[in-house]
Amino acid sequence: MHELSTLDIVAILLFLASIFTYVNIKVLKLPTSIGLMVQALGLSSLLLLLGNFIPGIPEFARDILDKLDFSELLLNLMLSFLLFAGALSTHLEKLREEMWPILTLATVGILITTAIIGTSMYMILPLLGLEVEFIHCLLFGALISPTDPIAVLAMLKNMKVSKSLEIKIAGESLFNDGIGVVIFLTLLHLAEPGGEEFTGGEVALLFGQEVIGGLALGAILGYLLFHAFRVVDTQHVELEVLMTLAGVIGGTQIAHVLHVSAPLAMVVAGLFIGNEGRDLKMAEYKSEYIIKFWHLLDEVLNAILFMLIGLEMLILTLDGRYLWAGLLAIPITVFSRLLGVGIPIRILRRIRPFEKGTIRVLTWGGLRGGISVALALSLPSIPEKGLLVSITYLVVIFSIVVQGLTLRPFIDRINR
Repeated sequence: MHELSTLDIVAILLFLASIFTYVNIKVLKLPTSIGLMVQALGLSSLLLLLGNFIPGIPEFARDILDKLDFSELLLNLMLSFLLFAGALSTHLEKLREEMWPILTLATVGILITTAIIGTSMYMILPLLGLEVEFIHCLLFGALISPTDPIAVLAMLKNMKVSKSLEIKIAGESLFNDGIGVVIFLTLLHLAEPGGEEFTGGEVALLFGQEVIGGLALGAILGYLLFHAFRVVDTQHVELEVLMTLAGVIGGTQIAHVLHVSAPLAMVVAGLFIGNEGRDLKMAEYKSEYIIKFWHLLDEVLNAILFMLIGLEMLILTLDGRYLWAGLLAIPITVFSRLLGVGIPIRILRRIRPFEKGTIRVLTWGGLRGGISVALALSLPSIPEKGLLVSITYLVVIFSIVVQGLTLRPFIDRINR
């Protein structure tokens, strides 16, 4: 059989994404992200079924996924592009108005959720005969706690919520993603051999380096790109697009070298370019050129991402106990999100008002997505990896399909 090259795999993915998108538009008429993932789940199920009659088909599909390395592709490449594109279209002034709720939810809320999920799973898994170390349960809490900005922003495009609530949801999803990845990486260091020797000060330093370093890198990158735009001839707008592409790819690599948060850096850079550039110095048509390009790239990458999430079902370890663990993790995750959102907001309500139904919308609208799956797949080869990947996948599927499909009627009911 012909050995598939990287170009072959990319061609297959683009072909499937285009076919699935067409079917969704003409037949399913679901939100794009959900429609693509549902079809990919159906294709995965079909391949597993055909494997009973034609041996080798599921293995061939798994081989493609292994070569693609979903975790590496998303965390080290696609995530930076998607976060930059999402931040580029976010209004900075409105973000500043909701700064304290967003920062509180993206930090305190994530820590609360991580602790509740990790502790709950540590207590429940032994009831199923599954012994998992507490630090690994916390790792699961960290990777499943952040809401996925890619999934959330895709859903918000078709929702009727107030501008204030919309910016809270979008802003929190953009920042808690970066914070969640940092918490995950910090816990991963603690889970490594010798990690128990880390002091509280060293953990705080590691966390601060990732967060503050990422924010600083993003500000520097945005500042340099913005001032570079000012000297570009207005007749060469394509150069601006190339500069943003180089900035995102180069900035991501620099973040990895410096051991700072690339997701946070891309969010800050995107906010800077999307607002300072659009509102102050750049010609209007130039900024629109960049916005449209990144919107198109965002749509294409989203299509591929949600399709890949559905196809990743092929790599799951099928075990009845894992299924029960995943089903139990779903209500735990939703309830922990309720507390992670509700506790900070009830405290903040003493100094500022919040819209009706804010806690409920943020809870049910806190969708998990590809980032959680990618983090689970990036876990080292620990005995519990298969279990944690399976649980993560089941929670993500429920989040995107069930919560995603019911989010609009849920919001409409609250607004009555």
